[in-house]
Amino acid sequence: MTSFLLTDVLQEKLLQAARAARSRAYAPYSRYRVGAAVLDEAGRIHAGCNVENAAYPQGVCAEAAALSAMVLAGGSRVRAVLVAGAAAGASWTTPCGGCRQKLREFGAPETPILTASDDAIGPVFTLAQLLPESFGPDHLGRS
Repeated sequence: MTSFLLTDVLQEKLLQAARAARSRAYAPYSRYRVGAAVLDEAGRIHAGCNVENAAYPQGVCAEAAALSAMVLAGGSRVRAVLVAGAAAGASWTTPCGGCRQKLREFGAPETPILTASDDAIGPVFTLAQLLPESFGPDHLGRS
């Protein structure tokens, strides 16, 4: 995947989409609401929120929901991700292990993963930082 510039305008659009999705999250059990937005190869933004279920672990993470929306819309590559959750001190919401692997299916090691809360932008990671030495489609002969 070639690198690209994540402009301030695109970052703001991702932020707005992820925060809007977070506001719609269904989290009656954990009360931990998360929204995510992914930018696809065509410049489209797809959002998702977490949806919990009384029968753990049958819920859906925000990142998985956003990826599903991207695929449904015809997207196949993730250029950037923004995850919005509650910031607790120095801890920011990042994708869980399963979602990191799901993002790897559609992203590259250098894919930026941005974090945010309702009132601040947090640190930016690459997918490789969050999922080092990852297994991906390239291991199976797919690019």
